[in-house]
Amino acid sequence: MSSPFFNGEVPFSLVLAGASILCLSFLGFDSVTTFAEETINPKKTIPKAIFLVALIGGTTFILVSYVCHLVFPNYQAFQDPDSAALEIALYIGGNLFQSIFLAGYITGAIASGLSSHASVSRLLYGMGRDGVLPKKIFGYIHPKFRTPALNVLIVSAFTLSALFIDLVMASSLINFGALVAFTFVNLSVVAHYFIKGKQRKGIDIVKYLILPIIGACFTLWLWTSLDTKALLLGFGWFVIGFIILLYITKFFTTRPPELSVDQIDDVTM
Repeated sequence: MSSPFFNGEVPFSLVLAGASILCLSFLGFDSVTTFAEETINPKKTIPKAIFLVALIGGTTFILVSYVCHLVFPNYQAFQDPDSAALEIALYIGGNLFQSIFLAGYITGAIASGLSSHASVSRLLYGMGRDGVLPKKIFGYIHPKFRTPALNVLIVSAFTLSALFIDLVMASSLINFGALVAFTFVNLSVVAHYFIKGKQRKGIDIVKYLILPIIGACFTLWLWTSLDTKALLLGFGWFVIGFIILLYITKFFTTRPPELSVDQIDDVTM
């Protein structure tokens, strides 16, 4: 019964490589923060939502993966790893159950895509409104629908790239940015609370120094296991972003614009 959690025949390097890809499954739990301006009492509601989404989602992923491994333990027997869930559904309940599962899967994928699309468009709008990105494009609001229409189209264009790249490549590329972001989130905790806030007594050392450093080291470790092409593309995006930062800060002679969560806009998503 414990084989889904530990298998001595599987090298740890493969486990680490798989973990770097599976980070994609947990991305999105923080996307609720992009709707902070539309939320009642966001300082209290948003943190609770983040923890609940991560807890419920994580528990669901672990339970489903555990059951699937017990039902179909030979992962090397899948004809197509990208559609392994469909093969498991067929193995469990035949064609009827596979069809029902596929319908539910498509419905869930559409719902997930819509929520991700909305949150990214909303985030780009906030960055455009506050001058982090060109305001005329990313800060544009459709006069009739009151939505960041150009951002929706831009995100749609990037979404179509899924037609040309495989799942592993796409997930690795996304996880490149996610793991880098998670690394700096951990380091920001150290900088904000331990260094600037000088919270260095008792349990604060564990919360604001030891645990964030462990988290940063672990995410960097996962980051090194990503696909080589994803690393190259990710560094390419980093270079583009750095050039934009140089431009808007006039070679670091002025402070970059900051996102404001205090301004409430009449935006419908």
